[in-house]
Amino acid sequence: MPVPTYDQLMLPLLEFASDGNEHHVKEASEAIGNYLKLSGDELNELLPSGKKTKFYDRVHWAKTYLTKAELLHKTGRGYFQITSRGIDVLNSKPPFIDRHFLMKFAEFADFQTRSNDKKGSTETPTQETQQTPKELIHSTHQELRKELTEELLDYVLTASPIFFEQLVVDLLLSMGYGGSIEGSGQTTRATSDGGIDGFIQEDKLGLDTIYIQAKRWGTGNGVGRPSVQGFVGSLMGNGGTKGVFITTSHFSKEAIEYASNLQNIRLILIDGTQLAQLMIEHDIGVSVEATYVVKKVDRDYFDID
Repeated sequence: MPVPTYDQLMLPLLEFASDGNEHHVKEASEAIGNYLKLSGDELNELLPSGKKTKFYDRVHWAKTYLTKAELLHKTGRGYFQITSRGIDVLNSKPPFIDRHFLMKFAEFADFQTRSNDKKGSTETPTQETQQTPKELIHSTHQELRKELTEELLDYVLTASPIFFEQLVVDLLLSMGYGGSIEGSGQTTRATSDGGIDGFIQEDKLGLDTIYIQAKRWGTGNGVGRPSVQGFVGSLMGNGGTKGVFITTSHFSKEAIEYASNLQNIRLILIDGTQLAQLMIEHDIGVSVEATYVVKKVDRDYFDID
């Protein structure tokens, strides 16, 4: 039999989690593969990139969608557990679960439409067959990027505070701040510089310095105006006029308004989603898994009007 699609794996995965225990995706893959009586060749069939098996990757995506619908919830990196909603769904004995089925849950519907916000689309999964191949490539790329963004934040949140502060400095340097000046970016944990987690010298004499505050907080713990004000006070105490406040969480409306209305100080706020997207754009903590080149006819070569 061909390797089941990820939507064909959603119901078996939810049933596997029905014992209420915490499980890992690898454990689930092995159990479901045995339950479906897949052959060794089917279980070991690789994706075109050659780096993952097709079956494991599809179980992973089934977990992702069930998590977005809150039928499962993440308990750690790669770990999950069934929710009360997931149990209710199983008790209703659905013949199958696919993305169309999950659209009845507001959280999943929101997840599906968020990836289309930039292009103003209100496309639903049932309309996928109407997309052109190029449209499918674009929408799939957006979905992969969204999943990578969340996975990156999971890794950052499990890292140490010292690692996170160095990550922030590395990111700003990779974005071009500090130029080619050796040693232009540093963390300040070793010197316990109150309220300042790092800085970047934009010129060799240190006449222009960007000060950094980095807060590795959970997504439910937002950064409010008092924290931002505290950083501004530290920045001013160091004679600085430029600052970057980066968090894995989000900023409150009051914090954003306060930062935007500052006089004589330039303060940039970067939340968790922006942080992960910048990491992807500047290759911090990520690597290329596969590259697909889409080519077209060179009309100039053929001198076609």
